[in-house]
Amino acid sequence: MSQNFDLDDDLLPEYDFAKMTVVARGPGRKTSGLKVDIEPDVAVLFPNAEAVNEGLRLLIRLIEKNSPLPNEEILTSFKA
Repeated sequence: MSQNFDLDDDLLPEYDFAKMTVVARGPGRKTSGLKVDIEPDVAVLFPNAEAVNEGLRLLIRLIEKNSPLPNEEILTSFKA
């Protein structure tokens, strides 16, 4: 069976698929990092991932600086 395809582009300019973004759905989609929910009162001070990460890194440095334990033991306790 022979099929003839019309290769002329007859799409209207309104249908510009070059600008279309692909939205991945389902269990196979890629994620970037760990996702957690934060309470609204915390979100006021930490409105995005960058602010949350900066705050947590500061907390880690403060714990390391003020802890009597060696840094290796502190980091091990965080992973538990």
